[in-house]
Parts: sequence; C-alpha cells; structure tokens
Amino acid sequence: MGSTSDIRNGLCIRYNHDIYKIIEFLHVKPGKGPAFVRTKLKSVTTGKVIDNTFSAGHKIEDVRVETHKFQFLYNDGEFYHFMNTEDYTQIQLQEAALDRPDLMKEGEVVTVLINTEDNMPLSVEMPASVILEITHTEPGVKGNTATNATKPATVETGAEVNVPLFINEGDKIRIETEKGTYKERIKE
Repeated sequence: MGSTSDIRNGLCIRYNHDIYKIIEFLHVKPGKGPAFVRTKLKSVTTGKVIDNTFSAGHKIEDVRVETHKFQFLYNDGEFYHFMNTEDYTQIQLQEAALDRPDLMKEGEVVTVLINTEDNMPLSVEMPASVILEITHTEPGVKGNTATNATKPATVETGAEVNVPLFINEGDKIRIETEKGTYKERIKE
C-alpha cells in the first residue's frame, strides 16, 4: 500500500477492480481547502483513459512490476508480437496495452511492464524518441515560411506527423513518442 505522495508517471495501481497506469499527475495545494492529486489513468486491459482526483494522503494499492526489454517482431492485425531479448521467449499483446503502436517499427526494442504476481504483461513503454523515414509528403512551397508552417507527412509505420516544410520524402526524422511530434531531421 502506498499513498498519493508515491504517485509518479508510469506507476501501476489497482483501482476500481482493474489495473491502471498513471500517465499524468499534478499535486494541487489550493490556498483554501485540502490538497489533492489530479491524475490521468490508462487501463492496461482496455486502454481507456480516465481522469481521477485523489485527496492528499489517500491510500493507493500499487502493483509490483518488473521491466524487461522486448523486441517488436510483427503485428498480425489482432495482436502485436514481441520477443524477450534475454531468453528469446515470445509474447503477444493487444493494441490497448501499447502507448503509441503507430510509431513502432519491426525490430524496435521496447520496455514491457510485467505484473510480478501473475507474470502477465501490463503495458509497453516506447523509447523517448524513434527515428523513422518519411514515405509520403507534399513538397513544400518556396516562400511559405513566414511562421513555423508545417505539413502532414506519413512515416514508414503509417503514422501521420506534422513536419516543417523543408522535410522531403526519404528523409529520416526523430519523433518524440510521448506526444507523437516531430523533433529533428537526422542527417546521414
């Protein structure tokens, strides 16, 4: 058992007969009234995100998890298949357990949170950023750069990302996985 002071991003807790992962949290101490913690929780079974407010000092039941490195193998439409990089065992997860499946390419190494009580995988954490190649984008119009203008681009995994006008097809870009936003162009 923990309390609201133990809340941090990535913590898995048991709440409302389900296991949730904390995505965001904010400790609030208003000038009048008791302190509280505003959280965004993502169900590891359904992928549904809910907002919840815990009063300060509220007891929370945290779930003990282990982290293991897994390599993404392939997606068969229904399940995403991963292989443990240490003992080569394979697991399959539904899309709801993944944070950003649209940014994951085959061979990507991710961190899988595993519940120590029943050895079931809970969720997949992507690296902070991924490098992907642009497969389709419209050419930028010269002189259209008065402000930070962007255009949509499709990357090799099929995800769509807004990129600056100077990015062309075939360029490799770094994408921040948490927000799914363009970070920089990779020079080769």
